[in-house]
Amino acid sequence: MSKDKIKLNRRAFLQQTALGTAAAGVMPAIGTLPHPQGQADSFLAAISKDRRMIVHNWQPGVAETPLELLREHHITPKDLLFVRNNQIMNGALSMRPLPLEDWTVEMIGLVKYPRVIKGEDLAGFEQTEVEMVLQCSGNGRAHYAQTVRTRGTQWNNGGLGNVRWKGVPLKVLIEDLKLEVDQAARFIAAEGKDAPPTPEAADFEHSLPLEDVLENAILAVEMNGEAIPAVHGGPVRLIVPGYYGTMNVKWLTRLRFEGQETNNYNHIPRYRTFNKPIGPGTSPPITLENTSPTWRQRINSLIWVPLDGDSVGDEGSEVQGVAWNDGLVRIETVEVSINAGESWQRAQLETPSSPFAWYHWTAPFQLSPGQHEVWARAVDAAGRTQPLDGSIHWNPSGYEWNGVAKIEITVL
Repeated sequence: MSKDKIKLNRRAFLQQTALGTAAAGVMPAIGTLPHPQGQADSFLAAISKDRRMIVHNWQPGVAETPLELLREHHITPKDLLFVRNNQIMNGALSMRPLPLEDWTVEMIGLVKYPRVIKGEDLAGFEQTEVEMVLQCSGNGRAHYAQTVRTRGTQWNNGGLGNVRWKGVPLKVLIEDLKLEVDQAARFIAAEGKDAPPTPEAADFEHSLPLEDVLENAILAVEMNGEAIPAVHGGPVRLIVPGYYGTMNVKWLTRLRFEGQETNNYNHIPRYRTFNKPIGPGTSPPITLENTSPTWRQRINSLIWVPLDGDSVGDEGSEVQGVAWNDGLVRIETVEVSINAGESWQRAQLETPSSPFAWYHWTAPFQLSPGQHEVWARAVDAAGRTQPLDGSIHWNPSGYEWNGVAKIEITVL
């Protein structure tokens, strides 16, 4: 499809939607309040981001990448990568890297002899590189409003990117340090150097299953071939491929080996989804037993050519996008429908070198003039696919949306 036939109107649509919501007297969540353009531009300039990004909140810092920018790069550059901060750390709202010197990471808990590793010493260990989709667990949250709006930042589809990380595999670090981990350890709780927003608030941390972390996690010191920018969690960030972004803890300073999941507020009740479907608009009590953490990413896809709301010519054209999952198995196919799911056609799929990266896909289509809806869904080797109605996973915080990707276009 030629670029002159694509109307890049997603940003305008989002802005109009936010303003329209406010005008209607419906008060959006704090993270989605429309901001004066001058303040948004100042925030983006301070963290050296493309000024076309969508600012949801500049304290502690939330910015989304419009799809018309995201689709321009296989590896998402640092000036376009989305920003999601839960807490603030001095000097961290910057694209400049923080120094590794004097940085330390503690390894404590159910270990025989605790260790402290210096940041600058991490470069002396075996390094590995991984390409992966980094995605906010709230990405796509705005789509839940098709049934009942959820709380939190109303991300559309741009709370993700495809990024390369480089660092020390945690398993290698443990072996080289001869860290003796107790057999009772089942989880690792990760803490960062950032501080809670108020003295009364719980500090941010997450627990992850030890088996998974030892298999794939790295203590990353580079992003896209250079030191990790402070705003993206450097100088040391815990990277767990296939997991949602919140579990990839920024500004890593401590790993605790424990027998149980942490009861920290940010791990429970925050960042959890219900094990069984609940009614949209309901809010049952959250317990460790009836919910699961936002760990592994659900299989998902998006359409970025054309964009939702675009006008295209009536000659044969293409629909394009990307798909991804948690990397446990390969994505087998992406299917496209132009008749509301009555029939599907296979797209041409490009398999990436990393199982955790996104898969590019392309499918031809030809439609008569008028309004049309185009759908896309991914299917992986485990038989997992995207539900036709993503609201079956509705939860009050709007996590883990993975409904079938849908766009509306006008054929001229």
